[in-house]
Amino acid sequence: MSLSIGKRILLGFVAVTLVIVALGLYALGQIGAVRDTTDAIVTRDLSVARKLDDLANRARDMGILRRNAVITAITGKRAADTEDPTLAWRRAAGETEVALTALVRSTDEFRATSISPERSAIWKRMNESALEAAAAFRQLRSGSETQLAAVAEKNIEAVETRNDDLNRTQDVFLRGIDRTRDILDEGIAAGQRGVRDIYDRSRISVGLTLAAAILLAILVTVLISRAVVRPLERVMEFAERVGSGDLSQTLDARGTDEIGRLGRSLNGMVAGLADLARTNRAATADLNAAAAEIRASAQEQAASVEEQFAAVQETAATVDEITHSGAQIGKRASEVIATAQATAQTSKAGLRAVADTARAMEAIREQAEAVAGNIVALSEKTQTIGEIITTVNDISERTHLLALNAAIEAAAAGEGGRSFAIVAAEMKLLADQAKSATAQVRSILGEIQRGINTSVMLTEEAVKRAATGKTRSDTTQRTIEEITARVEESVQTFQQIVASTNQQQLGIEQVMGALQNIRQASQQTAAGTREVESASANLTELAQALMSLAERYRH
Repeated sequence: MSLSIGKRILLGFVAVTLVIVALGLYALGQIGAVRDTTDAIVTRDLSVARKLDDLANRARDMGILRRNAVITAITGKRAADTEDPTLAWRRAAGETEVALTALVRSTDEFRATSISPERSAIWKRMNESALEAAAAFRQLRSGSETQLAAVAEKNIEAVETRNDDLNRTQDVFLRGIDRTRDILDEGIAAGQRGVRDIYDRSRISVGLTLAAAILLAILVTVLISRAVVRPLERVMEFAERVGSGDLSQTLDARGTDEIGRLGRSLNGMVAGLADLARTNRAATADLNAAAAEIRASAQEQAASVEEQFAAVQETAATVDEITHSGAQIGKRASEVIATAQATAQTSKAGLRAVADTARAMEAIREQAEAVAGNIVALSEKTQTIGEIITTVNDISERTHLLALNAAIEAAAAGEGGRSFAIVAAEMKLLADQAKSATAQVRSILGEIQRGINTSVMLTEEAVKRAATGKTRSDTTQRTIEEITARVEESVQTFQQIVASTNQQQLGIEQVMGALQNIRQASQQTAAGTREVESASANLTELAQALMSLAERYRH
């Protein structure tokens, strides 16, 4: 039966998965076994240990109750609210008998269901030790009953005689319990060893099972590799030979799986490639010849177009130079016109400024003349003030002389002329003050007169300079008017030049546009020719590449 690749891989995966699941289940089972064994050991050993402890305690209690019964019988004293020691001992003896019977039965059952032979032997020894302890207990109980009967009969001698024997019998019973406990400790140690053995066996078995699973996985991997990888390698080798151009071989494509179907598909593809290579070789030869003819024709046309384009380029360059020259002439003329117009505007502004200056000069001259007249009048008035001051000075001198004479007369008059002498003194003082003030005013008027004389001279000089400035302003105004007229004539001349240049420029631009159209047409033709040549070259290269490609495939 032929399986597909997917089914083979799935089958191997399922096998490995089943082994892993079985390994997990086995490991869980071993873990459960360890847990059950541990539980059994702990439960059994713990129950027996409790029973042994209970028996030891009961034996000690029975000894105490027996001694209390003996003491009570000898002394004849007993508390009213306490139980009869004999009855208490008999009840404890019955319970101890039941506990011993249960211990013997448990050890016998555990021996039969032990987890290992070693544990079975230990349980057997424990059962024998328990039986010996039971026999010692029955002997102890019988002797104690005899002693208690002697106690009831008040036979003190018999009680004392039995007391030592009963103590020895009780020691034998307790030693039997202790021996059973020691055997139980051995059983616990054996159980621990058994658990460790089970754990070790489980670990070894799980390790072996895991190794088996790994080996199975390796085996499945090898089988899948042999069933899938090797056929794929054969297919890859065949594909590499086809890629290198070998179309003469076929692939052995037996089987119904994916690789078989792939091999048959590759065989069909190789057959188609062989037919295509034969057809391609013939078509490529025809294409190569046609491409060579197209390329030769395109090269001839390209050479002719290049010559035409070179001639148009030279003509266009010449016209372009003329255009640039005309543009520069127009630009320079426009600049000159702008400069001349600016000069004319400046001249007009200068005329206005000169006119304003002339008017200002005239106003200055008139004001200077008026100031000069005022200064002359002021000079005359200061002279008049000087004359008045001279008169005041004479009056003050005369007043001074008059006051001096009055003082002399008052002195001559004696006591009667004292009042007159005071008036004469005041008049003298006023005359002195007036004389001093007159001298100060005279000095100030002298300075004012000198300043007025200087101002008169400066004003006359300013009037002369204003007149000279007025004359020069008039001359400058006439000169600027002549320059403005000549500049306006130059502006008109340059405007005519610019108009002529613009008309010439329009004609040159039309010629340039026509040359641009011719050049663009030549460029387009040249570009088309180059594209045709490039296409033919590419076509030739493609034909040669196809020829080489067709030669690669052998069939």
